[in-house]
Amino acid sequence: MVTLPVMYQSWSHITFLHWRFPAALIQSLLPPGLTAERHDGSAWVGLTPFLMEDVRPPVVPALPWLSRFPETNVRTYVHDEQGRGGLWFLSLDAARLPAVAAGRAGYWLPYYWSAMSVRVDADRVAYRCRRHGRAGISGDVDVEIGEPVAPEALTDFLTERYRLFTVVAGRLATAEVEHPRWSLRRARVTALDQNLLQAAGLSADAAPIAHTSEGVRVRVGMWRWC
Repeated sequence: MVTLPVMYQSWSHITFLHWRFPAALIQSLLPPGLTAERHDGSAWVGLTPFLMEDVRPPVVPALPWLSRFPETNVRTYVHDEQGRGGLWFLSLDAARLPAVAAGRAGYWLPYYWSAMSVRVDADRVAYRCRRHGRAGISGDVDVEIGEPVAPEALTDFLTERYRLFTVVAGRLATAEVEHPRWSLRRARVTALDQNLLQAAGLSADAAPIAHTSEGVRVRVGMWRWC
């Protein structure tokens, strides 16, 4: 529960693409104090493009240009030494330079400034990402939205995460995130051309499992030392 949120957001038109990886490989990418979580014997890495909307601190109205922009995250699933599960971000791309600066300075997260778009057309969503100053690093995803998905162990493991971890000044830190449960639908990937995972040190050749959601409203707490 986030008792004192420092940021309000909406994550809209989100797609979750997930791949299995050996847990030892993912563990090699984590800082001390975090352990890669497994489901069905594997660690998992997600590529999650979405539209960030209504971004604002408490008691401040959302600003039209600054508060609405695409974002794409590469993330994996971990727990700390207290057994608390959460997210570890391998990269975050955002289309607003002030948001990138705030994410890096405020939460010490690996944000990158990118040219991005999210286009929604009935039951199809197209995401585009080109990282500025990093020639050739991009992430393009096209999906078709399918039928609703009932909650199950795997989708809960991959999506129902309410904590992030980061390293601030060399020390492990965490922040809580609060939002309703995801209402998920199956997705069919019609086009995928990305090397964001490769830029994070991973190779994903297999087809991902895919889900989509219209989104959730989110409250984010400030980080604190673990």
